[in-house]
Amino acid sequence: MTSIQLETPSTGKYTQPTGLFINNEWVKGVDGKSLETINPSTEQVICSVAEATEKDVDIAVAAARKAFDGEWRKVTPESRGKMLVKLGDLIDENLETLAAVEALDNGKSLGMAKGDVAAVAACLRYYGGWADKIEGKVIDTNPETFTYTRPEPIGVCAQIIPWNFPLLMWAWKIGPAVATGNTVVLKTAEQTPLSALVAADLIKKAGFPPGVINIISGFGKVAGAALSSHMDVDKIAFTGSTVVGRQIMKAAAGSNLKKVTLELGGKSPNIVFDDADIENAISWVNFGIFFNHGQCCCAGSRVYVQSGIYDKFVERFKVRALANKVGDPFTADTFQGPQVSQLQFDRIMGYIDEGKKAGATVVTGGERHGDKGYFIQPTIFSDVKEDMKIMQEEIFGPVCSIAKFETEEEIIKTGNSTIYGLAAAVHTSNLNTALRVANSLRAGTVWINSYNMLHHQIPFGGFKQSGIGRELGEAALANYTQNKSVSIRLGDALFG
Repeated sequence: MTSIQLETPSTGKYTQPTGLFINNEWVKGVDGKSLETINPSTEQVICSVAEATEKDVDIAVAAARKAFDGEWRKVTPESRGKMLVKLGDLIDENLETLAAVEALDNGKSLGMAKGDVAAVAACLRYYGGWADKIEGKVIDTNPETFTYTRPEPIGVCAQIIPWNFPLLMWAWKIGPAVATGNTVVLKTAEQTPLSALVAADLIKKAGFPPGVINIISGFGKVAGAALSSHMDVDKIAFTGSTVVGRQIMKAAAGSNLKKVTLELGGKSPNIVFDDADIENAISWVNFGIFFNHGQCCCAGSRVYVQSGIYDKFVERFKVRALANKVGDPFTADTFQGPQVSQLQFDRIMGYIDEGKKAGATVVTGGERHGDKGYFIQPTIFSDVKEDMKIMQEEIFGPVCSIAKFETEEEIIKTGNSTIYGLAAAVHTSNLNTALRVANSLRAGTVWINSYNMLHHQIPFGGFKQSGIGRELGEAALANYTQNKSVSIRLGDALFG
């Protein structure tokens, strides 16, 4: 059996695929293994899905290779684009179900899940539009030579996505890879496979030939490791922790030197100057850290407030954070649901304990919310020193640390004093200040008077240990193409 009937509180019964999607078919794993997925709101098992082992990875990669070398090469760019657009439309048509499954399996509020699904459809349509606009150049070197460049697909692309945005990362990875003519083997996160599998059921309906997009579930240490070191995978893309990113890069280098793109961790500074609109800044700082339960790689977890408004900011930010509704993802006004797993819950609570022991002041939160599910109170620490763990290490939860600064020069130095460089924000009413600081921060994205404003047209990725390469926008296409130069001699003269 490769599907079962499940139910969500908002949409009722639906069909949940539980197999491996390989060659446009739902199949069981070779070894018959399965993994359980847990509802983080109730701590109860939702269901089990097929667990891919090394044998299944081999089968999926072989299917992707056969498609890449065969039928997929004959498909025109225009047709590739139409398939992606159709897939986006099918996602839209199934938005309610997909969002409900995402909320059930991941724990994010239903409203946020609906926003994610809408963004998935938009991302796929965006890359559908790019498919027939990937062009080379003619290079005029001399009158007797005709030279041109040709962007070509890399080949079989392995893609490993995280659990914090299961569907959105699914689209961020598949969109540019398929638009440029590659084939894909994508591994879902073992914690949140369900929505990605429901979406996979739409791939065949969108018209994609067998083997072009293959979706498997499995553990990182088994299926992820097998993809990273596979000799017939030409490129691997990973979103997740910096620690695992290093392991993937080593495996890629130690196997066939496959191309690698990595979108990794962050410890992003969110900087508030004295002249900022304080209510606007508090609203965006709140969204910057507590959005998606703090489970966001670009979360603004280091909040720096200039001394002139520090006390007022902390007081008002506490009031704003207390207004965040924590609870059942399917309740209409819920803003923050549970953390994704017991492991993450324990990890975050460990950091909260570390902050308390180090002498940081708990402004609000710092405890479990409720007695069932992996819920944590929105937590704010003030009077945080730079050398504290809660200021230096990625927590990946609803926890932020606030510190005071005096000058622009000081905050630029402090803002850059981290191994990460994924994102940052600047809140000020002075455009000159905004641009000077934004240009001085070593981060892949800097928001001005806002936060977490991601869009499929805007490149996203990290400096330093926050990653290699860019997701989204035109920039993502470069991750999945390689340039070939062709030089044709036109003259009759022999060489030498």
